[in-house]
Amino acid sequence: MKRTTLAMTAFALTALAAGAALAQDKGASIKGEKERCYGIAQAGKNDCAAGPGTTCAGTSKMDYQANAWKYVVKGTCTTMKTPTGMGSLTPVKS
Repeated sequence: MKRTTLAMTAFALTALAAGAALAQDKGASIKGEKERCYGIAQAGKNDCAAGPGTTCAGTSKMDYQANAWKYVVKGTCTTMKTPTGMGSLTPVKS
């Protein structure tokens, strides 16, 4: 019985650590320099900064939320078009 409980605890801790590592890996697939681009993320797909009432990555409440950002290749943000306008290097004022 003790071994089963110990194994289950070890599994749970490993899963939590893996989840934390994935959450901190935002923008890792981008080669070279990257920048924060505001107003381009889909709901729940932001890398961070989603405003009051949110904690960080994956917490944006709506598509293209103006104060939520996502990492993009440096120099491409302001050329990204969304249904609400272009990407911005600073939070978009509503």
